[in-house]
Amino acid sequence: MRLPPRKGKRRREYRWLRSDGTPNLSDRIHRVPGDMEIIARKPAIQVSPSVPIANALKLMSENYRSLLVSVAGVLKGLLLATDLIDYLGGGDHFKIVEGRHRYNLFSALDRESVKSIMIHDPIVAYTDEKLPSVLEKMAVYGIGLLPVVYRDGRVYGVITEHDVLKHLYGVVELGVKISKVMSSPVVTIGSNSSVWDAMKKIIAYGFRRLPVVEENTVIGIVTAMDLIRFFSPSSVFKRATSSDIREVLKTSITEVASKNLVTVKPEDDLSEAVKKMFSKNVSSVLVVNDDMELVGIATERDVLYALTVKRA
Repeated sequence: MRLPPRKGKRRREYRWLRSDGTPNLSDRIHRVPGDMEIIARKPAIQVSPSVPIANALKLMSENYRSLLVSVAGVLKGLLLATDLIDYLGGGDHFKIVEGRHRYNLFSALDRESVKSIMIHDPIVAYTDEKLPSVLEKMAVYGIGLLPVVYRDGRVYGVITEHDVLKHLYGVVELGVKISKVMSSPVVTIGSNSSVWDAMKKIIAYGFRRLPVVEENTVIGIVTAMDLIRFFSPSSVFKRATSSDIREVLKTSITEVASKNLVTVKPEDDLSEAVKKMFSKNVSSVLVVNDDMELVGIATERDVLYALTVKRA
């Protein structure tokens, strides 16, 4: 089951791929033991295709960035946080809210099912599949999460970049400065922007987080999960002053962004970034100079590829 990269997304991981579009995995990765039955996280959170968007938001707001859509335990689709952001204002799926629900927030959440916006036939990993094969799928398709299934399609669990990084950390040596791995320049959003602005930018660029800047200084960060929690029924219904979703979308991004920044310096060792990701339970660290000016960002994906891919 294959799904090409989505149109409109700028994939930063191209820098890790060879001219044929595949990653040149380090020989040591082929020696790392374990298949997906060992590495995958289980059980996975599953929902039926008919579950309302509101229910999916409530589940995902409990810190699940994906939901596996299944029928009788057999995988039918995948719902990511970014799919919900796309639907709620960030991308083309917002046309459903506009046309079918006439911008009515309550109708859009309660009367639309996940089947309308889920990824059909997602790329998967199999329980007997080895790590190099899964890493290649992640790199080629620019995805950080795969459902793990048996060969007959029954759901087993999920595998994420975070899971792989935890599996490799301590097995594969680091010994490289963050400046060599970080992504720069960074796509950011201004502090005077709205939630709607942030959602559109996340979908347009294909990133799950946006640093919030004010006069060249980073003051916060907004992630896909921050936006999911913002739109969870228990939160958004309290904020809504009318049924028109566009009113909610005008909320200042500073009301949603986290002020608890996890930062590193460019000259720090990559291991420092990994330690902070694990201890703070975040998927990225901001790379700043002494004046708190943003010079880069290091994500789990950046670290994972630095550990596993040979660079020319």
